[in-house]
Amino acid sequence: MGAVTGVVRRVRAALDVVYREMAKFGAVGALAYVTDVYVYNLLRTGVWPLEDAPLAHKPLLSKVVSVFVATVVAWLGNRYWTFRHRRRSAPRQEFLLFAVMNVGGLAISLACLGISHYVLGFTSPLADNVSGNVIGIALGTLFRFWAYRTLVFTELRDPAAHGRAAEPESVDVA
Repeated sequence: MGAVTGVVRRVRAALDVVYREMAKFGAVGALAYVTDVYVYNLLRTGVWPLEDAPLAHKPLLSKVVSVFVATVVAWLGNRYWTFRHRRRSAPRQEFLLFAVMNVGGLAISLACLGISHYVLGFTSPLADNVSGNVIGIALGTLFRFWAYRTLVFTELRDPAAHGRAAEPESVDVA
């Protein structure tokens, strides 16, 4: 009975860690999303403070630039908050992997935007925002959470301290 209770507690503790990571990932993602949408619309439609949109007729290039800026915001938030206990000791290598995974997320967003804009003919700014910034980002987010957790943030910084934080203090480790 004690072994079963210990296993249940460990499973619960592991799920608690994933839940906390998901919540933090969501908060960082929300900030990166706002950054992405703002930069995209600034470039595409000239939203304040610019009067003329510098990339008004280039929705895909606008999306590439906005995703790059949002990637930097997301990496900083995920590295130093969401996955701070799992970050790599080599930040350049970690950022490179992070950027590669974001290229996968960007490809998903661009596919949604490209199909909507060029194949289906929905060319209004609203249609571009829905396809690229709602549907594309939602699908890309699912991919990115899996990729970050599985491929990017894989080194536990202090496994003993992290395990203590995740499990209740009354757990008998024996």
